[in-house]
Amino acid sequence: MKLYVIGLGPGETRQMTLWAREALEACTVLIGYQGYMDLIAADYPHKRQLATPMTREVERCRMALAEAAAGETVGIVCSGDAGVYGMAGLIYELAEEYPPVEIEIVPGVTAASSGAAVLGAPLMHDFAVISLSDLLTPWEKIEARVRAAAMADFVICLYNPASRKRTGHLARACEIAMEHRDGSTVCGYVRNIGRDGEAAELTTLSGLASATLDMFTTVFIGSSETCVVNGKMVTPRGYRK
Repeated sequence: MKLYVIGLGPGETRQMTLWAREALEACTVLIGYQGYMDLIAADYPHKRQLATPMTREVERCRMALAEAAAGETVGIVCSGDAGVYGMAGLIYELAEEYPPVEIEIVPGVTAASSGAAVLGAPLMHDFAVISLSDLLTPWEKIEARVRAAAMADFVICLYNPASRKRTGHLARACEIAMEHRDGSTVCGYVRNIGRDGEAAELTTLSGLASATLDMFTTVFIGSSETCVVNGKMVTPRGYRK
């Protein structure tokens, strides 16, 4: 009767933690969004595997809790870190409705960290992580968060910058950021971090506003101190001072 909530990292095998690997090995049942299950399915052919489509998070978590309550050792897998836009919180919210189950959260490498490593070192100083998806959060609140982070001169890491239905959110976020920092501010983005087709690009804040991105891209808006060093995006921590 144990449930692991496992962060897989960005998808690449070598970026999965040893803790995550140990948890996956211990499980008798693996559950997750189909896209994430595809990342690990071939490595665990003898384990029972259950999947649900996108937007079926509550169903997925209930399935995991029910399996664990029935005596299975269950792993529900998440991309990146289980506690950063993952299933950890929802599992705890729903767990009270089921017989007591031991829950263990297994952290993973989130896109902010893995994407930053591809670009260089943009997160060396204070930063904010904001999702531009308004599926669960009102857009007005997202705008307020972007504005506050820009005003405070945080480096801003944006998750879910665009989708087929959300084509203007990134441009609007850049417009808000430019209320408080110059259009020449160093920015960057990474698509398909740690997966086939990984691609990264450095740009400026004004250039970012016109970029065509998708849900598999993580965006980094630099602070007033962020610069390009030997082709890499770097935010100085201040050690040299």
